[in-house]
Amino acid sequence: MSDGTLHNEPATGTGGFDVTGLTLEQRASLGSGRDFWTTREITETATTPGVPSITMTDGPHGLRRQDGATDHLGIAGAVPATCFPPAACLSQSWDPDLVSRVAAAIADEALAADVQVVLGPGINIKRSPLGGRNFEYYSEDPHLSGVLGSAWVTGLQGRGVGASVKHFALNNQETDRMRVSSDVDERPLHEVYLRAFRRVVEDAEPATVMCSYNAVNGVPVRHSRELLTDILRTEWGFTGAVVSDWGAVGGRVESVRAGLDLQMPADGGTADAEVVAAVQAGDLDEDAVTTAASRVAAIAARYHREHDSAVAEGRVTPGDQGWGAHHELAREAAASSVVLLSNREVDGRHLLPLDLSGVTGSVAVIGVFADQPRYQGGGSSHVNPTRVVSVLDAVRDTWDVPVTYAPGFTVDGSGRDATLVAEAVQNAASADAAVVFLGLAADQESEGFDRTGVDLPEEQLHLLEAVAAVQNRVVVVLSHGGELALRPVLDHAGAVLDANLAGQAGGAAVADILSGRVSPSGKTTSTSPLRLRDTPSYLDFPGEHGHVRYSEGLHVGYRWYDVRELSVAVPFGHGLSYTTFGYDGVTAHVDGDVDGDGAGGAVTVTVTVTNTGHRRGREIVQVYAEVPDSAVQRVPRALVGFGTVTLDPGDSAELEIHVDPRDLEYRDTRLHRWVLESGRYVFHVGASSRDLRGRAEVVLEGNAPDVPLTLDSTVAEALEYPAVAEMIGRALGGMTGQTADESPVDQGSGTASDAGSGTASDAGSMGVGLADLLGGVPLERLIALSGGKVTREDLQKLLDAAGTR
Repeated sequence: MSDGTLHNEPATGTGGFDVTGLTLEQRASLGSGRDFWTTREITETATTPGVPSITMTDGPHGLRRQDGATDHLGIAGAVPATCFPPAACLSQSWDPDLVSRVAAAIADEALAADVQVVLGPGINIKRSPLGGRNFEYYSEDPHLSGVLGSAWVTGLQGRGVGASVKHFALNNQETDRMRVSSDVDERPLHEVYLRAFRRVVEDAEPATVMCSYNAVNGVPVRHSRELLTDILRTEWGFTGAVVSDWGAVGGRVESVRAGLDLQMPADGGTADAEVVAAVQAGDLDEDAVTTAASRVAAIAARYHREHDSAVAEGRVTPGDQGWGAHHELAREAAASSVVLLSNREVDGRHLLPLDLSGVTGSVAVIGVFADQPRYQGGGSSHVNPTRVVSVLDAVRDTWDVPVTYAPGFTVDGSGRDATLVAEAVQNAASADAAVVFLGLAADQESEGFDRTGVDLPEEQLHLLEAVAAVQNRVVVVLSHGGELALRPVLDHAGAVLDANLAGQAGGAAVADILSGRVSPSGKTTSTSPLRLRDTPSYLDFPGEHGHVRYSEGLHVGYRWYDVRELSVAVPFGHGLSYTTFGYDGVTAHVDGDVDGDGAGGAVTVTVTVTNTGHRRGREIVQVYAEVPDSAVQRVPRALVGFGTVTLDPGDSAELEIHVDPRDLEYRDTRLHRWVLESGRYVFHVGASSRDLRGRAEVVLEGNAPDVPLTLDSTVAEALEYPAVAEMIGRALGGMTGQTADESPVDQGSGTASDAGSGTASDAGSMGVGLADLLGGVPLERLIALSGGKVTREDLQKLLDAAGTR
């Protein structure tokens, strides 16, 4: 066994580890696994460096270290580990520090289990509410996903365990996930689906990035040099290793050429032999094999060494010794992530918390999820928890009032059960209040398949209606990983708590919030639609014949509902508390803008928040940017920052939220790079995407793109260049027999210039201004349209005079 020492640091620069002393066969072998979860080992000799083997395993919300049979689908068992709230729930805390602490705890359990790389976090965008794996992802918003993903990677790697950010890229559905091509335009590709990955790579420097199964625009990601090398490495500066999702690689030679470093799991050496043969035949550059081997060896050496250091320093303790503290952390994480969606008054008091709502008699707990909790999703991330606390057990242990229980429904798909409903209704009618637990069963959402609807099961809604008919104090607690249409629930329940999938300690956390020991402070990270047909991807999900078109473009999630001015059941960023908050004094300034010219791009937004209620609470303040005068298509508002503040009743605090200029940029499709547009930016500050409390404006000096004028540029585009506007006027005048002063170039609604003085009222017999008519015509076409009066030489003079705008 190698000791993991790096030989000849720094290495040749190919990947951080000098593997040039290894044979071609050895270097090729480092590009595939030894077995299902471990990498290859190279034994050190007098002439060749040693490369240690490392273990990788799942763990976005808890370690899944299999100790017997191995598989990637969560079928075989795993050693016990703390099951923290999955990403869909944890994201509702909007707390990067909490996310980082959770990841650090996962790292400690990984160290104890001799795991060097944990396969997480998952940061894909929730394009459709039907996505079967949505519970594993943070949000429909790329800013929030990127910030929380960076926090997770930083927390994990800060403890000496490597991360694997996944699934790169556009792995937004389970249907045909091994083959489907996600067909997307350049701007949404970069501004929505890659934006979170960019932030995590640039800010947190993950050890590995996991290549997804699917294709993008017809090219399998494993074969996409554009994604794996040009964007990931050249543009973003990624220096780690690209590892395949398990079973994602077909055509290893092309994958190595594209920039994939490690194929998992082992395939018996077949692909290694193909790589060696391709090099020997001249079909694959040997340097590509060396580079991939160097990157894998560097990661293996680094994290093997990190593990040995942790053991030597006494930082690795048996897992069971840390489980108690980790369970309490899981409880804290769940309590910070539960969202209070509604809380109406009954008899002059808010229904929640129950200890202040006038409840003195019994409470009817109804719904099978109270006793058999849904606390995580199914598939490769499924954790074998160290313990599980149900809400029913928690309330019986901690509440002073009598508690009755009725399951109310089954989750076996058999539909309504009149006997169960009758029992639940009788309990509700006899109690001071009813707490009804509704949600999705484990077999209704999981890795491997997408959902077909967003409604709760009919038998659950029937139960809720029946209970509400006999009890006016009805609280609903929701358990689900994917988005739901919640209007029927909100209509029949006086208060609604969204517990999402709250992890192994979620039952205790929910009990604490219901009773009032903890004030809820989470906020939603996805939009709840009124109906499925309102959702952005409704017409193009999950696609057909191996392709899915991302036709909604930039308008994903709340951006879609905002641009179409659609009503929703619950907006993005919404969440109530047992206290209230006021916002005042919103200002914004450009950081370091000593000259007042808006240079720099980074902006600080400041707001004063006051606790206007009667108990201590935490508020999540959100900042959305609007670019009202943009020259390109923009979404109405986009989240660009957020912050939290915890206040006692009557206290105020000034909160500063820093806006990264990367979140204000758009992707220029002509230059294929990011551009910060000059002009006016409006920053809206609010409690949700639709509860905006104040605004402030700044003017930024951006990096306007220097787009060269070509013969393929249009007349309208040419008119944007002052140096050529007069020449354009003369050219168009020559086509009509007019002088430059008489040229109708500025007639109609097109761009005016100094080349003519006509007005819309001067429009010719065609009833339209010439600028409107010819604005979209490429310059080269003027040769034919002018009957030769405009020559190629004329146009070349125009291009030579163009310069920059």
